[in-house]
Amino acid sequence: MERTEGREISEIFVDSGEAHFPRGRGPGRRRGVGHPRRRAVAGWGAVLDPATRALLQGHTVVFLRVGLSEAVKRVGSGVGRPMLLGNVRSRIKALLDERTPIYEAAATLAVDTDGRTPDEVAAEIQEQLA
Repeated sequence: MERTEGREISEIFVDSGEAHFPRGRGPGRRRGVGHPRRRAVAGWGAVLDPATRALLQGHTVVFLRVGLSEAVKRVGSGVGRPMLLGNVRSRIKALLDERTPIYEAAATLAVDTDGRTPDEVAAEIQEQLA
């Protein structure tokens, strides 16, 4: 997106707002859904979009759950993340409180990621889906 827009994500966000970011719209984002050998990865709040949630129905959707303390550690001071300007911890808490129920409702599997390596999380997902 930075390459297409010719500016950094933080600039895009400040200038154009969160709504400017694609949330599963367009054919490029939908190619992986429903294909037996592809996996679609939804980020940036993609499942907040009702059309994306409808598209995901009937498919395996894994929610990678993160707790407040872990999320705060991961983003640090929030520099470069315009949604977290101000009190980082309180903004993350508000986002988790607002979005977690939506993510959980869209998911067929939720996996806790706190204190775990990507390999550990991937192994659990593989085990759960086997």
